[in-house]
Order: sequence, then structure tokens, then C-alpha cells
Amino acid sequence: MFNSLSDRLTSTFKNLRGKGRLSEADVDATIREIRRALLDADVALPVVRAFTGRVRERALSAEVSEALNPGQQVVKIVNDELVQILGGKTRRIQFAKKPPTVIMLAGLQGAGKTTLAGKLAHWLKSDGHRPMLVAADLQRPNAVNQLEVVGSRAGAYVYAPEPGNGVGDPVKVARDSMEVAKSKLYDVVIVDTAGRLGIDEVLMKQAADIRAAVNPDEVLFVIDAMIGQDAVSTAQAFNEGVDFTGVVLSKLDGDSRGGAALSVAEVTGKPIMFASTGEGLKDFELFHPDRMADRILDMGDILTLIEQAEKTFDAKQSEKLAKKVQSGESFDLNDFLNMMESIKKMGSLKKMLRMMPGMGQYKEAIEAFDDREIDRVEAIIRSMTPQERANPKILNGSRRARIARGSGNSVTTINQLMDRFAQAQKMMKQFGGGGRRMPGMPAMPGGGGAGGAGGGMPGMPAMPGGGMPGMPGMPGMPGGGGPGGSNRRKKGASKKKGKAKSGNPAKRAQAERDEQLRREGKLPKKQGASFGGIDLDDDEIDFSKLPKGFGGGFGR
Repeated sequence: MFNSLSDRLTSTFKNLRGKGRLSEADVDATIREIRRALLDADVALPVVRAFTGRVRERALSAEVSEALNPGQQVVKIVNDELVQILGGKTRRIQFAKKPPTVIMLAGLQGAGKTTLAGKLAHWLKSDGHRPMLVAADLQRPNAVNQLEVVGSRAGAYVYAPEPGNGVGDPVKVARDSMEVAKSKLYDVVIVDTAGRLGIDEVLMKQAADIRAAVNPDEVLFVIDAMIGQDAVSTAQAFNEGVDFTGVVLSKLDGDSRGGAALSVAEVTGKPIMFASTGEGLKDFELFHPDRMADRILDMGDILTLIEQAEKTFDAKQSEKLAKKVQSGESFDLNDFLNMMESIKKMGSLKKMLRMMPGMGQYKEAIEAFDDREIDRVEAIIRSMTPQERANPKILNGSRRARIARGSGNSVTTINQLMDRFAQAQKMMKQFGGGGRRMPGMPAMPGGGGAGGAGGGMPGMPAMPGGGMPGMPGMPGMPGGGGPGGSNRRKKGASKKKGKAKSGNPAKRAQAERDEQLRREGKLPKKQGASFGGIDLDDDEIDFSKLPKGFGGGFGR
């Protein structure tokens, strides 16, 4: 959502780099660009004025003039002020001392309250709570049915005594739900209320009556992050009518400019508590103002990545992989497959990559990347035999052709994956002496940050590939050879490797004599192997290790 604003601000700060001193004209020019960027992002005018005023005052103070790097100090000031207008600090749910904790949802029709009720229930359940959903929206057609479906997916009980569609008293339903929650020992009650297409007296009276009936511990105002300037007036009206305690931003994954998120907290004085970032139940997260400010300024959100990894990665499996690599054992395709499955559980790879610092410059490549590439890689590896996964070196031309047919890919795709996997094995050997990880992460061998060797995610297993920092090198991945390190040939490196020589002195001497005779034209030139494989002599192949039925056509 903040792509446009992020690009504008990042471009503005580039002009400050390398300057040992900032004049008043430099500061004014920077403030002017920041003002334009915020207005283009649909941030409310009063918020823009207050924000730029504070930034200018601090940028002209001794805080910047005495800094060793004034440009970076200005960026820090902007970051600090962004954190402030986004709410200052993370605000969590205040649970009741005596259960149940009552959470009431309010907002306009179409803001996503019902869907968000299911996401909140799923989030609370994963945190050890027993939530109950209450269908108090009896006006919108099929609102009750929708809540029942969403609640079923979230694994939460739904209290819906009335059919809805204009039938039933929502205030009575909300009041009765309290006794039901106590009798069934639900510790959190989420009340879904009706909305309107616009602000009116009927909407506000019903919301106020429900609030009086259930006396909620939290009243969350759900607002569509895509509505722009209207967000401010709507938030003010609900704040006066219902007196909400926190804000939830829905549809934060949309393509609007994001002004609502930067305006609501500043105008109402109420914190943003949650953000809905997609259609799935798991696309819901606690809102951290400092982390969101970092994302806007293209500084990444490593802490959120770490939290997701801690929830997803199996600590025992990670520890086992770390010990395996550190002991000198080879990193094989079974390990890589387990890694891919763990990454899939974390969610969209695109979202994870956007959380990496400095990924703004790869925005187009990230958007072009298809998350289904992980599924294709998984299909390729699952088309291999257990022996091939454990020992990828035996993958000759015929085996690769079989794998390509089995996975629905081309031999070229298989070759590309195996080349990048070979790079991953080399990386794992380098990290074998002592895997680095971020504090609090499972012990895993892996990357030292974006742009580090191999471009692994900080604290996450080093992934093969020379695409963008932190991206696994997979077929179809855009940006191959990027600074994440690398598919590009090193400067001065030979384009062709020298021919391997046999360890047998007699055989090596015979091979040299044959090569000399070929150069003199007395022997025909050596032919390559079928399927693009390597032409090996029979005695270089251990036929005893091949599966039964293989090897009949290899000179035996």
C-alpha cells in the first residue's frame, strides 16, 4: 500500500547523501518534497502540516548541524515523526481481569468487519484463548451466514440466535451472548455489529445501545485503508458517537495510497491496534508503528520476519540441520525440501521479501515473481527418488530428463535448479564453522542479512540462489545474479573448467596419448554423452549402486 509514498521519500533522501552540512535551503527543499509525497498519499492536510512542521524544526536544530552525517540524521527524524503519527507505540488488547473480555467491532458497511471478526478470533485462538463470535449484524443480507462461515474456518463458536436479514433485535442478541459466554467458559467475546453506507443517526444509536448493553473492554473501529481522505471524517464521527478505543486497518494490501493509516491515529488520538493484510485468516497482524515506519522508509521489518519464523520453523528440525551442517555432512535435497515447506507455512514469499531492508529497488522484480515457483520446485524434488535427493551428484542426463517429465518442467529448468542448489551446498559448507542467527531465532545455519553471502534472510536458513537478497534461486525467479550473491561469474574467472584427470597414472598417460592422437587426426574426436550428460568411462561408474534394472546398456 505504501509503495508510492516509500518511493517518493526514498528518492528525496538520496539528495541528502554525502553532504557534510545541510543548509536551510537543503532542509526546505527536503521538507517540500516530503509535503508533496504525503499529500499525494492522501494524508489529511492538518496532519501533513503538523508533521512537516515538526520535521523542519528538528532538522534545523543542533541535532542535525552537529551530526557526523546530517543526511542520515534527517532520515532518523522523519522515521521518529512517522512513528508518532502512527500511534507512537504498540497497543495490545487489554484483557478483563474477570473473563470474558468483550470486544465490539464498529464501522461502515463494506469495511470488512465480519471477515475481520474471524481473523481476530483465529489470532486469539492461536494465542491460547477461547473466543466466541456474536452475530449482532442483523441488517445486512446474509451477514449472519457469512459470520458462521468465517467462524467455522477460524474454529470459533458463533452465537447466532436470529436469522438476520432484517429480523431480530441486535441489542438483545448482544446482551444475551454474555450469559452464553460465561456458561460455556469462553474467555473472549467478539461482537460483530451492523454498518451503513454512510454516517447516520440510526447507525450511531444502535452502536451506542449495543455498547451500553455489553459494556465492552475494547471497541475497535474497523476502517477501510483504501478510502483516503474520507477516513478522517468517518473516524471522527465514530469517535464521537461510540468512543472507540482502537483502530483496525483493513485491506492494507490494497493499491491505494495509504493516507488513512497516516491520518486516523493523529486526528483521533486513538491507536492503530491491528492491520488486515490479505484475504486469508492468517493475513492479520498486530500493528507496530515503529515497524510500519521502517517499512515506509524501506528499512525493512526484520522483527516481524523473526516472529513469523519462530512460529513456523520447527526448532528441533532446525537444530538437527544446524548440527548436520556443522559436522561437515552434506546439505541435501531432503533438507532443501523441508526448508521450502517451512517457508510456505510463513505465507507469501512476496510479503516476506518486502520486509527485507533495501528491497524497494527490487519492487518490480518482486511483483513479477510468482509465489507458485515454490510449488514447482517442490514438484521437481518430489519427482526424484530418495536416493537422488540424498545424493544429487548421481543426477545424470537421463535421470534429469525423467524428473523433468515427472514434474512437468523442462530439462533446462532442472539444470538451473541444480546449479543453484550446488551454490547453496557451498554456502552451507562456509557456514558450517558456526551458523549465524538473529537473537531469539531457532538455531539454523544461515544468512547474515540482505546482500550477504548468498543473500540468505537474516537468521533463516541460507537459501540457494543468486537472485535478489533473500530470495531462493528457483526457476523463473526474476533478478538472477543480483547483489544477494550470486550467479554472476567472478571477474577474471575462466569461462571453461579444465578437463578432469584420472587418479590412475597408467590411465592418465593413456588418456594423454589418445588426446595427442586426436589432435593429430589419427583418432576420431570424443563424442559427448546423450541428454547433455558427462561422457564417463565405464570404470568411473559404480554400477553396484544403481537401482536394479539399470546399467544394462553401459558396456556390461
